Amino acid sequence: MELLTQTWSNLVANKMRSFLTMFGIVWGVISIVLLSALGEGFQRGNRYVLEELGKNVVIIRNGRTSMQAGGERAGHIVRLSIDDVRALQQHSKLIESISPELIRGGIQAKSAYNSSSLQMSGIWPVYQYVRTIEVDRGRLIDEGDREQARRVVVIGFDASKQLFADRDPVGSQVTLNGLPYTVVGRIRKKAQDSNYTGEDNQRLFIPYETMRQDFPLPGEYNTADSLSAIIAAPYPAVTERIRRAIEQEGAVKFMGLDAHGPVEDEVRAILAPQHRFDPRDPEAIMFWNTAIEAVMFDKMIDGMDQFFVAVSIVTLLLGGIGVMNIMLIAVRERTREIGIRKALGATPRRIRRQFFSEGLFLTIVSGLLGLAIGAGLCRLVNLARMPARFSGMIVTWQAAAFAVAVLTIIGVAAASYPARRAAALPPIEALRYEM
Repeated sequence: MELLTQTWSNLVANKMRSFLTMFGIVWGVISIVLLSALGEGFQRGNRYVLEELGKNVVIIRNGRTSMQAGGERAGHIVRLSIDDVRALQQHSKLIESISPELIRGGIQAKSAYNSSSLQMSGIWPVYQYVRTIEVDRGRLIDEGDREQARRVVVIGFDASKQLFADRDPVGSQVTLNGLPYTVVGRIRKKAQDSNYTGEDNQRLFIPYETMRQDFPLPGEYNTADSLSAIIAAPYPAVTERIRRAIEQEGAVKFMGLDAHGPVEDEVRAILAPQHRFDPRDPEAIMFWNTAIEAVMFDKMIDGMDQFFVAVSIVTLLLGGIGVMNIMLIAVRERTREIGIRKALGATPRRIRRQFFSEGLFLTIVSGLLGLAIGAGLCRLVNLARMPARFSGMIVTWQAAAFAVAVLTIIGVAAASYPARRAAALPPIEALRYEM
């Protein structure tokens, strides 16, 4: 207590100098908190928007061969079918979930209140998990709907507004191209800014088996089993493999024209015999792997965070240098005091501890104050409406722990040298010293 009292008295005796010294540390900690919170909010916001399209989803679509193989000329169209889904279900070791998708546009949907032309997809229930189709009213399509080919529909949020205004659509009847369907669920409002067929807010979803009967794909080259796309979700371990590959090989090399991800390679190998194309043909089947997109984005954010942290540490180091400078000035000003204390029996260890505690106290108090101000500013910013792809200023415990750790290291370093200088002063020389 005596040591703390002396430390406080010495700091209060030079209020302006102590305040200006503390300001550098406070600003450095605020910089760490604000910049890390900004990066975290941006990362979470973008990850949320990416997952509105799907959780590590691979979209497989028809392609056109660019290589001759299996007696077929280059340039023939590869048309996906339900048999391809079953083949991938049976033979794929990388895909955890899979669903066919039939897509039709221009569906004339009519309710008792209004009508609209909408897009519609025929799907399996697992598709809703992969594509983050979630309802705020009613339920999703289930296995019973699929097995019995029921005429039920899950309606997008904006599509529901068009057909039912503010009414609850669940349980209501709609006609789709004149056929009666029952609305069983309404999709929650999605913050989706990427898609491959249109926003889910403006779409209709029905069981694949029902759509196959009522709305097969038109065109002379399509059959009853033809598909618009296959939606697949790799195992989480596969996504981690992709992340490591990008980190090791580099993003440009991994995404190059001659490079393929493991999922793409496996799908081509399984489907090539059925469609008679070369499994090395990169254009025979088209892919959109959002797992790769997510990994690429995380790498970009990680690079940005590292830059922010470096800037913050430099700012904090400058504050630490300021503390060291002020403490050296304090040692010089209090040289006679040090001599008197040593003459009265104070040991070098006690002198060293006194000046070390002053420097460390100044640094730690400044840092905690900066941490509190930074967190308060983040909460203040979060009261405002956040833009798209930004979840607000998010202070994580990791960022707070990092700030405290860096602050402690800088505080110890800034206080140690002046404390050693003070302890090393010879008593007789110190007593002779005059300001």
